[in-house]
Amino acid sequence: MSDYGIALDLGTSGFRAQAIELGSNKVVSTAITNRHPLPGANVIDHVNFAIDTGRSTGNRLILNALNRLLSLLRIDLEKVTRVAVCGNPFQLSLFQDIEIRDLAYAGKKMLKSLGVTPPKRDGEVVQASDLGLEGLSRASVIIPPAVSHEIGADALAMLLMTGAMEQDEPCVVVDYGTNAEMALILDGEVYSGSAAAGPALEGQQIEMGMLAAPGTISDVNIMDGGWDNWVLDEEYLPLHCDTIDPVSGDIVNRSECHGHAKGVTGTGVVAALDCGISAGLIKMPNILTPDNLLHLQDGVYITENDVAEAGKAIGAIRAGYLTLMREVDLWVEDVPTSFMSGASGLYVDALKAQRIGMVSPGSRNIIQFGNTSLALAKELTIGHIELDDLRAFAHRLRAKHCMFATSEVFKNIYAIELSLWTYGMPMSAYNDMLDIYNLPHLPTEPVKANIVRRVKRDIPDLGTLGVTVLKDPGMILRGVLKDCKQCNKCLRSCPEDALTIEEGTPYPMAVIRSDLCDGTACKRCELVCPTHTMSLKNMRTVDTDESQGKA
Repeated sequence: MSDYGIALDLGTSGFRAQAIELGSNKVVSTAITNRHPLPGANVIDHVNFAIDTGRSTGNRLILNALNRLLSLLRIDLEKVTRVAVCGNPFQLSLFQDIEIRDLAYAGKKMLKSLGVTPPKRDGEVVQASDLGLEGLSRASVIIPPAVSHEIGADALAMLLMTGAMEQDEPCVVVDYGTNAEMALILDGEVYSGSAAAGPALEGQQIEMGMLAAPGTISDVNIMDGGWDNWVLDEEYLPLHCDTIDPVSGDIVNRSECHGHAKGVTGTGVVAALDCGISAGLIKMPNILTPDNLLHLQDGVYITENDVAEAGKAIGAIRAGYLTLMREVDLWVEDVPTSFMSGASGLYVDALKAQRIGMVSPGSRNIIQFGNTSLALAKELTIGHIELDDLRAFAHRLRAKHCMFATSEVFKNIYAIELSLWTYGMPMSAYNDMLDIYNLPHLPTEPVKANIVRRVKRDIPDLGTLGVTVLKDPGMILRGVLKDCKQCNKCLRSCPEDALTIEEGTPYPMAVIRSDLCDGTACKRCELVCPTHTMSLKNMRTVDTDESQGKA
């Protein structure tokens, strides 16, 4: 039997792993998590949590999830000789348990005052056992380089694996994830940015939302008499299912897969938004139905809050790519090609996405690609790309990073987006608002785009053994509540039911499931605590059976 390799993608919304038979380079199996083990819904939340509770806590949460994930690959881990990992600089730094404060704080003076020496992050090979990966006694781990703390291995993967760097004309490439990495490529020069879009476009922070998984509604289409629903099957391929009246929820046409829908993924939310707007059922931020819901298959629905959450994410993405275009004195008509990567970028109906603003209205060519981070990790694992080649690419890459947080253009465009999605401004007033900020107009209708989908699935090859899902990737966090009055306000305030309170001696104990907690962006439990004894900063992991994700 040949040795094995493992490709790892440490994504902001979850982890992906693939076992590969070296020699034949065949994928044996795939294992994924349905969320990230750290509290929070984006990288900013993860950074804040790791800074507050300590780097070691974040490292421990990641390693716990990875060790459990690798055990689901159904191979002999002692036969693994090579592992390659990809992710953004923060995820990889926590994985390696190296300095993260240089990623959290801006300015050399601040870092100097903290005594921080930023690590090189130039790529390296480390023994798996030294990193804390269990059962991999023979394996070395390839960690790819970063260009800078803003442009990490995930951005390199996005640029390399999509083929965006090979374009003769200006193009935009966007990884439609929680943090929406994006780049505009002009004459071989890369202008990058990262918009904190949030998790709505991946189905999270949506009332009935889920990450892409079997049983999730991935698309809807307007048909005579109702909306057709498409649901992902066990192979992550969309099945044509029920036709539903979106106003009443009545079944217009029942299919063989009736009863299969468990929730809606981000692409389904995007499709519902587009269909709702097109059908006149959505006038932002309101849904114009008797119960203010859009009804999908099997009782799944879209709320007005879902529209607002998705709209804020779409607005951040549109503000991002428009800001990059303005950075180089281009506008939408000057950039003919858009690349869409990531699960949301692949599964979404590209024309629907373009109509609601996720894709530039000037894009005549839209190319959809799947998970580029896992694809790069796989190429490193099987040796099609060598670490030295990746270092050379990173070193010669001429890249300029645009900090959206300090960009006046981004702030102004995002203010317009918020007016559109949350305050009821009509789309007809969008160009009037652009005039105020001396920005060019957007076309009232997108150009007719040619759509190319490079792969069928986000993970094209699931392997001969298929995919396994780790549904509880987190650990249990505990913290003493010295001044707790046991009023239970914190329990009632938790939107994810991540928190319980246990009796303790001499004080009660807060018990939080890390992967369900919304982290520092939420802190509702802290805010409602009358004695301010509840604090995420005081939470620590524990070595018990409960740490396997069950509160």
